Amino acid sequence: MTEPIVLDTSCLIGLQRIEHLSLLPQLFQPILIPPKVREEFNISLDWLPIQAPENASLVLALKMLVNAGEAEAIVLAKEKSYRIVLDDLEARAVGKNLGLRIIGTIGLLVTAKRRGLIPNLSSLLDRLETVNFRISKTLRREALEMVGEL
Repeated sequence: MTEPIVLDTSCLIGLQRIEHLSLLPQLFQPILIPPKVREEFNISLDWLPIQAPENASLVLALKMLVNAGEAEAIVLAKEKSYRIVLDDLEARAVGKNLGLRIIGTIGLLVTAKRRGLIPNLSSLLDRLETVNFRISKTLRREALEMVGEL
């Protein structure tokens, strides 16, 4: 069972660097990204359509709090009533204040493990860390506990 989602850039870059982008369409449908995220990610994929948010004034206001890609993604998720993948703590706080349902890259890997799409979470977390994706020790421990790897 899949659900619709809006992606921010960090998730795309992290999964691309560890060669697991293919998990996204297995977990979510449809998947949308705003133009700024497409610009930051700079890779075109058939299953990754681009859609601009309509509320330009809200995007502009949010740019005072988060980066441009996050601002566009947050507004698009709000407009579509989709869940959003955000890793940055400030962006997550903004999204939460707007009533968004939020998951992070590590959370979607936990979901992938629970659905049997990946055999081992720990090795993917190790690989993410080697490509400079920051994971706190607390988050790592919680994720591994959730899937019975700790």
